[in-house]
Amino acid sequence: MRASYGAVAVSVDGLPLVHGASGDAVRDLHQRLAAAGFAAANSAATVFTDATEVALRRFQAHRGLIVDGRCGPDSWTALVEAGYHLGDRLLYLRRPMLRGDDVAELQRRLGALGFDAGRVDGILGPDTERALKDFQRNVALTTDAVGGPDVIAALDRLGVKANGPANVAGIREREKLGRASRELAGCRIALADLGGVTDLVQQLGAELQGMGAELQITTDLDHPDHARAANDFGAELFLGLASSPDASARVAYFSTAGFESIGGHHLAELLRGQCGGGVDDGGDLPVTGMRLGLLRETKMPAIVWHLEPEIPETRATASVHDAEKGNTSSPSSPSCPPSSADPPSSARPPSSARPPSSSRPASSMPADRAIAVQQAARQAAAAVIAWIETPPA
Repeated sequence: MRASYGAVAVSVDGLPLVHGASGDAVRDLHQRLAAAGFAAANSAATVFTDATEVALRRFQAHRGLIVDGRCGPDSWTALVEAGYHLGDRLLYLRRPMLRGDDVAELQRRLGALGFDAGRVDGILGPDTERALKDFQRNVALTTDAVGGPDVIAALDRLGVKANGPANVAGIREREKLGRASRELAGCRIALADLGGVTDLVQQLGAELQGMGAELQITTDLDHPDHARAANDFGAELFLGLASSPDASARVAYFSTAGFESIGGHHLAELLRGQCGGGVDDGGDLPVTGMRLGLLRETKMPAIVWHLEPEIPETRATASVHDAEKGNTSSPSSPSCPPSSADPPSSARPPSSARPPSSSRPASSMPADRAIAVQQAARQAAAAVIAWIETPPA
């Protein structure tokens, strides 16, 4: 497998690297972990051992990744990008875009000074280039949009101020959400089936489309392609649903040092309020800020909802109809077929995506699962409605 997120293309055969793997790729893994401050017992070793897994899990937790002790594309990409420090190379807009911790540090410092470099995602795109030129103009440097020694020296001269906690990108996101429409009808929403929950994705899509949302559903894609399809669709909101890799339910939104997606966090909290936890433990659905590649690549507020492998029967909540303040246009049957009307051509999904279809009839799956799927879909739809109607405080 080839790990690839834009400019970072890792020529390592056999990803994911797991316990017992051996070879030069494992030696490279050990060396990158050590360089990032998470050394295994022997960084020159070529065998993936218990010590490797411990070090990798620590790195994954630190980076806001799924902690599974397996080095897949997200972990490998994070290791490669962690090797770049501000000043190691010239930073400028190119294709494919430069990515790395050095780019994230530049974005964070520009944003703290009020220059909108966009989200702190470590991807040097047009927003970062524009902010860099604005900064150069303000400190009387050549406006060539190249982050080199002169730019770093100017940032260093500003000292603590450039490393402050505030980031203009978060302020802009909050302002944008405050100006957004309060109507679900016409809102473009991207749903991604990330594996193991096709019934739920289709049911949720039918619920939302039945209330007038413009829907795109993607499935059977790599994570970067899910994000690319949502961006091309012009989605205002993204929900990725997947069966949890570690059998524990949680909902994640994009967060990194110096930045978090306010809109994604708001939706995650609303979903927690609707769904709660499983009946066995009675606990809340954990909400976690993470740096998953999919959350990083999407340009709109986004969440990834990891569900237990078998969707649990959750506590009863208010129906979508109540949440929508009296709107009774939502379908009420388990199959919830979408509107038969075709969306306008501008709203049609790309060839890699498909619109929602009727979910499978309840008779084709166990009755308890059909009920759980329907309930989970309505809870998620209610969270989306609340997100649209109530902007973050």
